[in-house]
Amino acid sequence: MSADPQDSERIASARRILDAEATALRDVRDRLDATFAQVVALILDLSGRVVVTGMGKAGLIAQKVSATLASTGTPSIFLHPVEAFHGDLGRVMPGDILLAFSKSGETEELLRLVPCTRAFDIGVVAVTESKESTLAALSDYVLQLGRIDEPGPHGLAPSASTIAMLAIGDAIALVVQEGRKFGPEDFARFHPGGSLGRSLLRVAEVMRTGSNLPLVRSGRTIRETLVTMTETPGRPGAAIVVDEESRLVGYFTDGDLRRHLERQTDNHLDLPIEVAMTTAPKTSSPDRLASEALALLRRLAVDNMPIVDKDNRVVGLLDLQDMLALKF
Repeated sequence: MSADPQDSERIASARRILDAEATALRDVRDRLDATFAQVVALILDLSGRVVVTGMGKAGLIAQKVSATLASTGTPSIFLHPVEAFHGDLGRVMPGDILLAFSKSGETEELLRLVPCTRAFDIGVVAVTESKESTLAALSDYVLQLGRIDEPGPHGLAPSASTIAMLAIGDAIALVVQEGRKFGPEDFARFHPGGSLGRSLLRVAEVMRTGSNLPLVRSGRTIRETLVTMTETPGRPGAAIVVDEESRLVGYFTDGDLRRHLERQTDNHLDLPIEVAMTTAPKTSSPDRLASEALALLRRLAVDNMPIVDKDNRVVGLLDLQDMLALKF
């Protein structure tokens, strides 16, 4: 099949657009100065939230930046500049700062909003093309984008400029994250439903505890152990045998029961659990990554395992079905 000449033209156009956006990013990168560091320090010392605002396409960027700030440890909300004049200004509180995005710096709605936020005695940071714009004049800090020519037809659709705004917003959020020493465990706490958050969860956060633990004291009979296994919520098909100080003594599973029945003929259920349990079961620490513990379960081809602390005291039970329910 012969190549369509239009295909080459379209690919060439796409490359010109991407080149223009890459140039905008490089220019913004080179333009960063001490003001950026001051804004980061301001956010790190903030007692309130970063209130992010913008109109149109810049407003969409502002929403994304607010979400990134919130997910990386910095309290943040998005404030729509129009809705602000219909009650949403009540979201702003002393201790906040306003982070305003506008390419031109002449967006009417923002120019009306900024003076109103001054009643709350909050700082204003503008991300805009020129320090000579009206928005810049109303702000305490200006992160200057510089002149950005949009690469599409007629240079009308915001593209390179929104990429530059997004990059500045990401840079603010992630440098602040570094300053907060916001680590993987913190990130997982804010992302419990995503695959990344799940990959950072610890065994302690997914194991069964309390009344969901099938605990049996050493010396009980197999019959008593089976009752505990049946009455434990979720019926894990196993029991953890412990001593009087909750230290692990052994582990008894449905498989252990079958093997015991094959060996015994009389009074097999009234024998002490010690004759049928596994005395050295595989265990895991509550501090271990849940994904690592899951890999161990699969490698051993078992459905669950006891979780013990450094003193060999039982603190939980990790069950394969729970992990699958969480979509590990």
